[in-house]
Amino acid sequence: MRLRAFALAAAILFGTTAAAHAQDWAVKRLDASPRHHEYVKLQANGKPLDAFVVYPEVKTKATSIVLIPEIFGLSGWAKSMADDLAGAGYIVIAPDVLTGMGPNGGGTDSFPSQDQVTKAVSGLDNAVVMADLDAAADYVTKLPAANGKLASVGFCWGGGKSFAFATHRKDLNAAFVFYGPPPATADMAAINAPVFGFYGGNDARIDATIPATIEAMKAAGKKYDPVTYDGAGHGFMRAGVDPTNTVEGNKTAREQGFARLTTELAKLNTTPTKKRSSLRTPAPVPAKRVVTAKATTTQCHDMDMAGM
Repeated sequence: MRLRAFALAAAILFGTTAAAHAQDWAVKRLDASPRHHEYVKLQANGKPLDAFVVYPEVKTKATSIVLIPEIFGLSGWAKSMADDLAGAGYIVIAPDVLTGMGPNGGGTDSFPSQDQVTKAVSGLDNAVVMADLDAAADYVTKLPAANGKLASVGFCWGGGKSFAFATHRKDLNAAFVFYGPPPATADMAAINAPVFGFYGGNDARIDATIPATIEAMKAAGKKYDPVTYDGAGHGFMRAGVDPTNTVEGNKTAREQGFARLTTELAKLNTTPTKKRSSLRTPAPVPAKRVVTAKATTTQCHDMDMAGM
């Protein structure tokens, strides 16, 4: 507690990480967790990569998840979300894609403002991000407590990267895309894993990409299962647990989205590894499904598609 108080005082004094202050509630949720958290240092194509790892409290080996954060980097909320997934029974690794890019060679926490974090994440090269995700996936799937299965779960900017990771990572078992844009149509042919989409009904900017994605994935013979949560805005998985949130639809979508995510992960968890080839069989693409929430107000991030 004394160390945390000192860090907070230093941050106020030197004006660092306004984004971190805005998510103190998420840090408090994380501090209350009984699960084991640790930070690891990896190498991604010869460059350092810091990552946050959370272990579940289970008796058997668990499926591994690469959690890809929002455009806000490895924030308190991203770590809290990783902890929530570990609480559901999975080993979760969340890489800091801004490792070494902040002031004095720091990562996400070293940037003076959330705006600067957003700009830095927006400017990342996709090939570099894929190398970071590969390094995180290689590490987490080889842990003694891991069962060898792998899923990617991404939000906002990270949602788009989760979809892109499915075009890149051949041994990925499933990709979960929360309100992120799709990859190029030409890249979809390389996807081996089923892709599950989660979208807010009041997020027209991202929702406008869904019809074309359905058609493209269908044409490529790939499984794409999108669900839209009516009444929720962009970023509902974060907003739905934010104490300052006033949009009931975000809270409802968060609860329903998390339930759907863990249900699909549980199906993956019970599928024998030797039958993974079944995931490569083309599956019909369902029509758009809409889940009704209780509000019509939106909470959207003010950024263009390229920044997602």
